[in-house]
Amino acid sequence: MAGMPPSLHFPDGRWVACLCAGWCGTCRDYRPVFDQVVAAHPGMHFLWLDIEEEADLVGELDIETFPTLLIADGPVLRFAGPLLPHAGTLSRLLGSLDNKAGLAGSADPALTDLVQALHRRLSSA
Repeated sequence: MAGMPPSLHFPDGRWVACLCAGWCGTCRDYRPVFDQVVAAHPGMHFLWLDIEEEADLVGELDIETFPTLLIADGPVLRFAGPLLPHAGTLSRLLGSLDNKAGLAGSADPALTDLVQALHRRLSSA
């Protein structure tokens, strides 16, 4: 998986996936911002996921706005959606999720499938 070290293993911790596309200029511009947040949150796990390179994994999920972020605690989706490309915005969002429940049944089934597939892949890495 692009952007993920081969030894990464985090079945129960918080993880953040940035869903992007190689052709997307906004995604390319967002990458350094994302990397800045990665460096500022060493206890969390982050991955950069090119939806075209990982089309089999992404499945039927339709990404309308790039980049789109997924934040989960293990298999539990906490946030899914586009975010303004500012490091402070993502950092504040991560902090705000500490005391909130998951998204439960409100998520698109294709999104839930992707989160479960990523969790399974990350758990067995």
